[in-house]
Amino acid sequence: MALERLQKVLARAGIASRRAAEELIVKGRVRVDGRVVSELGTRVDARRARIELDGKSISAQDLVYVLLHKPRGVMCTLSDPEGRPTIAELLRGVGARVVPVGRLDFHTSGALLCTNDGEFANVLMHPSRGAPKVYVAKVQGHVEDANLRNWEQSIEIDGRSTRPALVRRLRFEGDKTWLELTLREGRNRQVRRLGEATGFLVMRLARISHAGVSAEGLRPGQWRHLSVDELTALKKEFGVPKRIHPPPASAESVRASSYAVRPANRGHGSRSAVSSQRRAPGAERQQESGDRGESRGSRAQGLGGRTQREVAVQRPSPQRTAPAQRTVSVQRTAPAQRTVPVQRTAPTQRAAPTRGPRARPVRARKR
Repeated sequence: MALERLQKVLARAGIASRRAAEELIVKGRVRVDGRVVSELGTRVDARRARIELDGKSISAQDLVYVLLHKPRGVMCTLSDPEGRPTIAELLRGVGARVVPVGRLDFHTSGALLCTNDGEFANVLMHPSRGAPKVYVAKVQGHVEDANLRNWEQSIEIDGRSTRPALVRRLRFEGDKTWLELTLREGRNRQVRRLGEATGFLVMRLARISHAGVSAEGLRPGQWRHLSVDELTALKKEFGVPKRIHPPPASAESVRASSYAVRPANRGHGSRSAVSSQRRAPGAERQQESGDRGESRGSRAQGLGGRTQREVAVQRPSPQRTAPAQRTVSVQRTAPAQRTVPVQRTAPTQRAAPTRGPRARPVRARKR
């Protein structure tokens, strides 16, 4: 295995980010083969070297490549000082510390690649590679053919001109227009600024694919591992990843559980995760079928995973056994049990005070 920078190895092991790993190295908390390393840029062989942090041995994590359908109202970071929900809450089930490849705005949803492979992320984010990002935007007003040319013009962001975008009109919806835009670079709020420059306010924005990897089949808050075919296509076009490993065998179940840990009741345009937490494992097909899957999943939960026809057949059974339960109560109150108190109050027991008259003359003599 080739030599790698020590901070990169620490970051891939899930210890911290590269910048935080550099601080650990400078403070002398990292040892390589028993020797303290405090110089940045030190290269090691992660497979052969014994790396320790504060005396505890660490090992590099396997490289992970996932695609997240980021919901609106979620920060595209691993932590937020203002306490807003982040993608870290959605990716806890991945099993590794992954970072986003690029960014999506707080109010933008859609495809977001995440990985712990730093080289993979850097290549796809670099403007020279031109990894395509396809967006669908809903804008205010009617965008006619003449207006489409304005959307394809270059604009300035932070003093630099943007690459022209490819724009296609999808349909009209009342006084709104749906557009499809393909960008070859990831500038800050580029699509929304295009709307401001052309005079059409962007009302809703979603990214449907990144570098050819589509979020189709994923609901907001869900994620999945990239398939071998997708990784192979990325390596063929962009040269990364260097090695292709098949995703874990439990990728499908992980994707379903990841939706359950999505922040609930945030009110940012994504459905609540409470209903998904209560779904049975067999309801994943319904979960992928859109709005119809959510209602069916909740009904399946209430029926214990059975169909309505099966439940309808089993419902009459308590009514058939009802008469048998009533007859038991009648047998318990049989006449034989009621005569027992009569025998206890027999006249022989109450005739005992017949000796009383003999004691009365004794009281008379004392007086």
